[in-house]
Amino acid sequence: MNSVSQRMHLCLLQSSVIIPRRLYSAQTQAKTRTSPRLAALRSRLAAEDAMNNEADDVSMLQNFISGSGSGSDNGSSIDLEKGTAAENKIVVTETTNSNQLRKPRKPDWLKAQPATSENYTRLRKTVRDLKLATVCEEAKCPNIGECWGGGEDGTATATIMIMGDTCTRGCSFCAVKTSRKPPPLDPEEPLRVAEAVSSWELDYVVLTSVDRDDVEDQGSSHFASTIRALKQSKPELLVEALTPDFRGHLDLVANVATSGLDVYAHNIETVERLQRRVRDYRAGYAQSLSVLRHAKEVTDSSVLTKTSIMLGCGENDDDIRHTLHDLRDNDVDVVTFGQYLQPSRKHMPVKEFVTPEKFEEWQQESEALGFKYVASGPLVRSSYKAGEYFLKNLVKKKQNTIGSTHVA
Repeated sequence: MNSVSQRMHLCLLQSSVIIPRRLYSAQTQAKTRTSPRLAALRSRLAAEDAMNNEADDVSMLQNFISGSGSGSDNGSSIDLEKGTAAENKIVVTETTNSNQLRKPRKPDWLKAQPATSENYTRLRKTVRDLKLATVCEEAKCPNIGECWGGGEDGTATATIMIMGDTCTRGCSFCAVKTSRKPPPLDPEEPLRVAEAVSSWELDYVVLTSVDRDDVEDQGSSHFASTIRALKQSKPELLVEALTPDFRGHLDLVANVATSGLDVYAHNIETVERLQRRVRDYRAGYAQSLSVLRHAKEVTDSSVLTKTSIMLGCGENDDDIRHTLHDLRDNDVDVVTFGQYLQPSRKHMPVKEFVTPEKFEEWQQESEALGFKYVASGPLVRSSYKAGEYFLKNLVKKKQNTIGSTHVA
């Protein structure tokens, strides 16, 4: 190759290197330049994320107190359908306005008492000092200010959650933490619970738990031990146990039902048609009915059985009536109705806000079916204290009846 050819070849080689570098530099600069429209979009999305994260981290209680926020965190609005009192309901609909950052207000009836009283502070301190968990906090119950604070009569109540604060199931409505392998059970917990209840000077306590599918007996013996410790600490104490389904193992149900409790509660949560949408796949409608039926059978009907139904999940009137008849067919004594409220944007959205008038209708219809007690209202929960006061008298009446029968 002569000198001229060599120079031409060298130029070509240099060009093959230099030209792509220039092109790469130009492309990189083009990518790093952000258009005003894209910058505005990023800014708006960041604002939405900040708002939603704050809503997730802060207890839903604050939203109830202020009345702000929606039942759904996914950008929804509410409309009131026209009709009779029985048909009125606020239906949640999706909004298409992506620039709307403020959440629509909940209905006025979804407001609760602020958690600021001395009773609330004292009870919360006891829970922390004894390293206990309560479903009131873990499930973000809207009534925590009223129940812990004592409400109008000054009597504080709390629902203690045993077997840890982490559940092995993942129901789409529940705010409790989940894990396949939660920390092991604490063998000292039954005694600590008894100590806490003694210090509160209560005469009626609700005990509940997370599901523990990772434990050999689903935590049944731990639950029963806690009930026995409560009864030993204060024999006259009335104990309501809101239990898991123990995966339908009836021997485990019997273990808890015969441990000395007064009210055996297990929540069916929703109507049969919506079970798979609302609850973990290991739960089931028939399985829950069998738990409630067996608890009554193994105690010769000496305990009351109780369950709870959430409204606003997409059920219709026929669904609810079918469920109520199934509950009565299985001799369930007590039923409660409450409004489902979405704990965070990661959970199942609210389908509708049911009016207080409709809750009242369900109460009347349930009472006509023969339930011994019905609590029905937007903020009613399965362990809401308004029902506990009535149940306290109902349990004592039942105990007196059984005692009189034994004497005779």
